[in-house]
Parts: sequence; C-alpha cells; structure tokens
Amino acid sequence: MEVIAQKLDDIVDSLQLLTVEWKDDTACRVIDRLKNFPVKKAYALADVTALLDENFDDGILILRLFLGFSKDQFVSVLRGIRDEKSIGVKSYRANSESFAEDLLSMGLLKAMAQEANRKPHWSDTLVERLRSGRGSAISGQKRGRGVEDFAEVIVKKVFGSKFDMRCTFTGPKEKAKCDFAIPSKSSPRIVIESKGYGATGSKMSDIIGDIEQIIRAKRPDTALLFFTDGLTWKQRKSDLRKIVEFQNAGGITRIYTYAMAEQFEADLRQLKAECKL
Repeated sequence: MEVIAQKLDDIVDSLQLLTVEWKDDTACRVIDRLKNFPVKKAYALADVTALLDENFDDGILILRLFLGFSKDQFVSVLRGIRDEKSIGVKSYRANSESFAEDLLSMGLLKAMAQEANRKPHWSDTLVERLRSGRGSAISGQKRGRGVEDFAEVIVKKVFGSKFDMRCTFTGPKEKAKCDFAIPSKSSPRIVIESKGYGATGSKMSDIIGDIEQIIRAKRPDTALLFFTDGLTWKQRKSDLRKIVEFQNAGGITRIYTYAMAEQFEADLRQLKAECKL
C-alpha cells in the first residue's frame, strides 16, 4: 500500500451526512398496533390490560407514548406510585388489575382519549420533534428551576431582599457556587442549594461534588440547607444516601423537600434569629 500524506481539506470534503433508519422491530410492531388501535370517546381499564396482555413491553411503550413521558420519567412516576412493588411483567401477571389501576392513576385514560380523538394538523410532526428534542432539555431545566423558584418564595418571605441568588460565595479558604447566600455572598451565614429532578442522569451525581465543594468552602458555623425533590431519587438512592451522610456528619444542616416546606420556613426563621440577621 502506497504511503501518502493526506490533507485535511480532502478528508473534510469527503464527509457526508450519516442517515440511519430509526424503526427497529419494536417500533414497527408498536406502529402497527397503534394503527389498529380502536378509537373510542372514552377508554376503560380493560383497554389498558388488553394492551399489556398482548405484549407487555410493547404495551408499556404504547401507554408511555399516550402519556408523553420519556422512559426515565415513566419509570420514576410509576415506581413512586407503586412504592416498593415491582413494575415488571411478573408483577403485572401476579395482579394485573392492581397494576393497571396504578397506571390509571397517572391520568392514562384521559390521555388515551385525547390522543385517539385528536384532530390532526400538518404541524403535529414538527411540534413532536420540537417536544422530543429541545422540549426535553427545557423540561429538565424547568424542573430544576421550579424547585429553586419555590425555595426563593420562602427565602423572600423570611429575609426580604437580604440575600444573593445564584452566586459564588466567599469562604475562609475558597469560593463555591450556591443558589442562595444569606445575607450576602461576601459573608454568608446561611447557604442554600436547591435541585429538582424528573429523570435520572449524570447531573444527579454532579450534585454530590457541588455539595462537597460548598462544605469545603463555607465556615464551619455557616448553615448549609439542601432543598430537593423528584421521584427519581428513589432510583438513585446511593447518591441520596451520600447526601444524607453529609447531613449526619454535620456538613449539611438540614435536607428538605416540598412536603417539608413549613419546616423549611420555620428553620429559616430560627436561623434568622440565631444569626441576628
């Protein structure tokens, strides 16, 4: 084989778009079942079990499509509803009615009726591409920002405008980013980090590093509060366990969820008095 010196421009000029066929066997089966799915004004539990009885995995995928959930979102919500119960085919076969009723509690029947009776518009395909592409990223951002906004309302209620938000605070030896520094980022007595998750991913592990950095940077007598929520923590218990260990060791003062909002406000008021803010 002749030895030659290739040129970058030659390689670049030879590049072409890589196109792939997205329809695998599962997609083809699901599309076929959707095309033959009976259109009704209203659906019942029997319609759901019929889908799952024919092919459980395909049926779950179809039901997830009706709900508009990603796989991670669907699994997280269903695990939250079923608590410690399995969400697999064996659990369905053991008690199909109970399993299906848990699915119905997600608003499934209404979603099925809406989609089956939707009047098509030429833009539907483009809207769906927008939702599954950019919309997926926006949803993730909104989940996180929603928790932050919720915490902000309570922080404002207690401290008024005496706090810095989404800032880098200064500690004795180093700096760290946080969502709230009270009363200021230059000399915080209370630091708050808030995160919300609707799907599992690397960012759930990233928060461990963020918290560790805050713990290293803050004064030992500065309170660190962590506000979070989202059923996906049930799938990432190892990460959540690490955060709880931080709290048990004194690195984090208290961990809160939406359900603990009243306690969050009460603790902020107590810290305000103790720190004379």
